[in-house]
Amino acid sequence: MYLRQLLKSDECTINGKPEKGGYHLQKGDIVEIEFDSDADTAMKPEAIPLEIVFEDAEIIVVDKPSGMLVHPTLGQKSGTLLNALSYYLNYENQSQIQNPKSQIVRPGLVHRLDRQTSGLMIIAKTSHAHRILCDHFQRKLIEKRYLAIVGGVVEKDLGTIDAPIGHFADEKRWGVKADGKTAETRFRVLRKFTDKTLLELEPITGRTNQLRIHCASIGHPIIGDGLHGGRDFSRLCLHAAKLTFWHPNGDNRLEFESELPKELGKD
Repeated sequence: MYLRQLLKSDECTINGKPEKGGYHLQKGDIVEIEFDSDADTAMKPEAIPLEIVFEDAEIIVVDKPSGMLVHPTLGQKSGTLLNALSYYLNYENQSQIQNPKSQIVRPGLVHRLDRQTSGLMIIAKTSHAHRILCDHFQRKLIEKRYLAIVGGVVEKDLGTIDAPIGHFADEKRWGVKADGKTAETRFRVLRKFTDKTLLELEPITGRTNQLRIHCASIGHPIIGDGLHGGRDFSRLCLHAAKLTFWHPNGDNRLEFESELPKELGKD
């Protein structure tokens, strides 16, 4: 957003002339941007506790709590996962806040979770890792499993939900739509209760709100998902429980698991 403001104020020049956003760079163009290195950005470091599952020089895996936004928005610019990571990756402790490490580490998002969804996320620490992981996601080389508690008793123990998802512009919502994009989710029943079911969900595609929309489409909305007909609860009962992927260096395949949060107790 800061760069966007610079473009509007003619602080960015191409070949010595101010240009606006949308200009297509040509070979040989010289780009110059005048900016304030001390200006606040969307990744303003904030000392927010993180649950770190794994970390090395290339990546970090965290267990995000429900209620935390992944990245700043126009309406909320602090308290997000990126704010927390920007602090953690660049400052050893609060006393060193004025003396960051010599090389700034910018956390690179390769996937996202909804604010109310908890669970595992991979974040790239280098441009190399970011490029490789984004490619792996596009090629479906990264396996994700979610745990969801849905309303009602799901009859089939295994199944696939194949329903296209699109955007209803007039209603400003996403949902099952005949002319939407192909969307597929596999599910497996882990436990049945009198009025709810614990499911393992595997998204084969990655559409907006796919798991929430697909569960609601078969008559079993996720508990806490009021937008799609789920009954009231203190949070959305959806948790990213398992991640399996190749390390960006390609030397080994990693697998991480996270237990269902206590507030979603199965009993």
